[in-house]
Amino acid sequence: QGQLVESGGGLVQPGGSLRLSCAPSGFTLDYYAIGWFRQAPGKEREGVSCINGIDGITYYADSVKGRFTLSRDNAKNTVYLQMNSLKPEDTAVYYCAAESLYCSSNYAGPYDHWGRGTQVTVSS
Repeated sequence: QGQLVESGGGLVQPGGSLRLSCAPSGFTLDYYAIGWFRQAPGKEREGVSCINGIDGITYYADSVKGRFTLSRDNAKNTVYLQMNSLKPEDTAVYYCAAESLYCSSNYAGPYDHWGRGTQVTVSS
């Protein structure tokens, strides 16, 4: 059973940028839609962004639209979440997950593979 591995989290000041990566272990991302989620302490997990596996169409939550950009590099078997203009409310553990072909409505899944998450902290 493959899994996903997130990387790129860290501590950044408000207004700063981070790029998260999501790479598989034991399988390829071909034809998988990849969703990004985040969960802050005491809050429910929320869907942040998703990219289709077939046509590369991307979707964003209103809270990150215009600041986050999701892309995939199939040659490198990696998906990237570029996060700009970060705010303290973006602080959370970020997870990526893989589902078949197309992003599901409302990030409902089901997801075949999950990562363990990477911490993003936005603070001065």
